[in-house]
Amino acid sequence: MGITDVHVHLEPYNQIKPAVLDILLERIPDRERIARLMEDPRAFLEHLDSVGVERACLINYVAPEVMGFTEDANRMVGEFAHEDRKRLIPFGSVHPKRSKNPKRDVERLESKWEMGGMKIHPPHQLFAANAYADGKMPALRTIYQTAERIGMPVTVHTGTSIFPGARSKFGDPMALDDVAQDFPDLTILMAHGGRPLWCDTAFYLLRRHPKMYLDISSIPPRRLLEWFPRLEEIAAKVVFGSDWPGPGIPGIREELDGIRGLPLKESTLEQILSRNAAKLLK
Repeated sequence: MGITDVHVHLEPYNQIKPAVLDILLERIPDRERIARLMEDPRAFLEHLDSVGVERACLINYVAPEVMGFTEDANRMVGEFAHEDRKRLIPFGSVHPKRSKNPKRDVERLESKWEMGGMKIHPPHQLFAANAYADGKMPALRTIYQTAERIGMPVTVHTGTSIFPGARSKFGDPMALDDVAQDFPDLTILMAHGGRPLWCDTAFYLLRRHPKMYLDISSIPPRRLLEWFPRLEEIAAKVVFGSDWPGPGIPGIREELDGIRGLPLKESTLEQILSRNAAKLLK
C-alpha cells in the first residue's frame, strides 16, 4: 500500500482575504511554484510522485467570514480531482449558516463532485463543532446526519489558528465528544490533534470513541511524541497528513522524513502512513 497524505490544502487563493494572504505569502516558501502546482493537476500528481505519495486528500472549505472562501471551492476541488480520482480525493464543504438545504448539499458533494470526505473548520467558520446541541444550529445536525448515513468521513479542525478573525476557542476538541456520541457511525478525522493546547483532550477522545481518528497534520514531527507520548497505543487510529502548503510546513517530503525519523515501530509507521488511511478513504 502506498502513502496517503490526508491533509493537503487545495483552495481558491484568488478568494483569500488580503490580511490572510499576507500571512501566507510571508510564511509559505516558493509561493509561485506552489500556485502553479495548484492550478495543474498533472503537475500536482508529478509532485506527489516525486515525494513518494500515492494519494492525497484535497482539503477545502467554505469560510467567507475569516478566509474568504465561498461554495465555489467545491467546484474547484471537484474538477481538479477529476484528473485522477483514485489518487486525488477531494474534500468538500457545506456551511451550516449558509446552506438552505444541508441534506441536499451534502448529498451533492458525493453525487456531483465525487467527494471522498468533507471539512468543518470551527475557528474559521465561527461555531463550535457541537453547535447543533442547543438547537440553535439544526443545519449542522443535518450535515452530520447525512454524512453519517452516506458514509462520508468528516475532517474537523481542532487546535488554534493564527489568521486574522479566527476564533481559536472553537478549536477545543472536547466539542467532538458530543458529535461522536450523537453520530456513532460517523467517521471523524480530528485534524491537528488540538495542538498545541488540547492534546491531552484529543488523546482521551481518540481512546473513547471508536470512529474517531487523529490526523497529525500541522503537528511538527519533532513535537509529535512530546504532545502524544503514548502514540503507539493508538497507532491503529492515526493517519499521516502534511498540511502542505500551510504556514511553517516545509514540504510533504520533509514531513514524511520527520515522521520516519521518530523512534516508532515499523508496524506503527506502516499504519500511520498507509494502512489506516486505506481502510478509511475511498
